Amino acid sequence: MKLHYWVIFCVLVFSCKPQQVTNETSSKEQLILTTEIPAQPNSWMVNSQHKNKKTPSIETKQWTDMNQVMRTYFKTDTSGKLHLGLNVRVPEGISKLKVTLGGTTKTIEISNTDAKTIEVGIFEISEGYNFVEIEGLEKSGAVVANISKVLIGGPATKGHVYFIKDDFYFGRRGPSVHLSYEMPKDKEVVYFYNEINVPKGEDVIGSYYMANGFKDGYFGIQVNSETERRILFSVWSPFDTQDPNEIPDDHKIILLGKGAGVTTGEFGNEGSGGQSYKVYNWKSDTTYKFLLKGVPVENNSTDYTAYFYTPEDGRWNLIASFRRPQASRYLKNLYSFLENFDTKTGNITRKANYNNQWIYSTDKEWTELTTAKFTADATARKESRMDYAGGVEGNQFFMKNCGFFNDTTPIDTVFTRTANGVAPIIDFSKLEIPKS
Repeated sequence: MKLHYWVIFCVLVFSCKPQQVTNETSSKEQLILTTEIPAQPNSWMVNSQHKNKKTPSIETKQWTDMNQVMRTYFKTDTSGKLHLGLNVRVPEGISKLKVTLGGTTKTIEISNTDAKTIEVGIFEISEGYNFVEIEGLEKSGAVVANISKVLIGGPATKGHVYFIKDDFYFGRRGPSVHLSYEMPKDKEVVYFYNEINVPKGEDVIGSYYMANGFKDGYFGIQVNSETERRILFSVWSPFDTQDPNEIPDDHKIILLGKGAGVTTGEFGNEGSGGQSYKVYNWKSDTTYKFLLKGVPVENNSTDYTAYFYTPEDGRWNLIASFRRPQASRYLKNLYSFLENFDTKTGNITRKANYNNQWIYSTDKEWTELTTAKFTADATARKESRMDYAGGVEGNQFFMKNCGFFNDTTPIDTVFTRTANGVAPIIDFSKLEIPKS
């Protein structure tokens, strides 16, 4: 009988003792991984911009620097628990990785030389863009890790999940955005005037802030590298090709003249035609003025001429003048755009303000343009990237893209800014006449 009471006492004591649950135990909960995100197209080394690849493969290869931090971006329209795994390998040795998502961090060890799915754990995320941040803590081999897929699932993926699924080059560049200006139907437009101001910190490498777009070309400013910036003006040939060498003579763009320090030539791979640029160290938080002229001329051709106003000396500078054959017209389809042409900086937001749009017509009158439709390119329309926005702030339009922000503007939204009411004061007779 005493033995019987002793057994009961032991059972009661040990059953009441609190159970210790470690992170390792909780992480053994079976994960549901239903969505495969290709790692390289959706990832950037956020503190080593030059390590980001221009044309990515599926797998992040040659990750050898322990100081690099990798972020893989995706977007959900649902909050909640997210299950996370990595398809990963190390060529040799053992690596320890720190994985952070939604403010929670877990560590994993990798020793498999063939690609294998490693379960990381369950995280809590908010709807919108999130990123999986991976850091190398230890490695015994040369490579930190080769990651081919980030796998996610669970309640937070029950809605739509956005990431770059194909067309990796344009996906990594990010969505291009446009403003198409509403024009009076009864005007024949000779000049198009516009202004751009890029806020401080928004002048990101790879950005093209295009001010004066028209039916046959575009004109704006770029950030080409850490040490070089350009004013760029291009006119498309009417011959549809990506190779300028294929353009017949009667479809070639003819250079009529260019300004001091301007380089001219041909371009391809986005249509083909004539291109001009001037290296110029334009600055953020400074308003720059653009003036484009387009007039019909003989032989069914149109002459397009671009002028850029430099505030430091208060003068209009000729960039270039091109003759485009096979059509004779005044300026048509006026618009602006913002694009990133460098895949290595597709994870960084950039923005510009587009101010004070005016046209000067054949009736010798200025007309202010105050209404514009916001649109975006195929990368945005197929929802590879949702980080694009545009609209009105004060009396100016703005556009913003890249960087995985959440305040997306619906495509085809029409905006109207407050009119400034003061037309540009330009003495056209004093503009430099193009000379070949």
